[in-house]
Amino acid sequence: MILHPKLYLKNVKEIDLEMLKKHNIQGLILDVDNTLIDVDRKLLEGAEEWCKGLKAEGIKVCLVSNTNKIDKVVAVATVLDVPYITFAKKPSTKGLHRGRGKLGLEPEAVAVVGDQISTDVWGGNRAGMFTILVKPLDKRDVLITKVKRPVDNWLVRRYLKKRDKGVI
Repeated sequence: MILHPKLYLKNVKEIDLEMLKKHNIQGLILDVDNTLIDVDRKLLEGAEEWCKGLKAEGIKVCLVSNTNKIDKVVAVATVLDVPYITFAKKPSTKGLHRGRGKLGLEPEAVAVVGDQISTDVWGGNRAGMFTILVKPLDKRDVLITKVKRPVDNWLVRRYLKKRDKGVI
């Protein structure tokens, strides 16, 4: 289903080289808000080392965020030393394909990683990419996400129920 991620993980640091190789993934498109940073713009502890390790193994990484707060994305991209796209308008696929273009990879070789089904998973699936949903880093959200989060939480509960029953 278009609203189901291929994987559901605690956070991005659970993504490792073995997992990526198993699914033939050569590049990651990472969401920023509540995926890599919390509402206070604090980077997930260990994220810099995690990203550096994957890049050392040849995994390409690009940030793709819906935010128009460019300074926030630039700060994370600078720390991780990766390219970025802002104002991506996910679930539209345009920003995701722009990010994929920066990686120089075909859609099936890219995983979209984020904390929202309604943007990251839906957009990534529509773009023909592998999707990984992670738990939000913070219970707090920016205003627009705060409005959408109850629907996303409902979708996650439905997904987990089906997954646990072996339906998906």
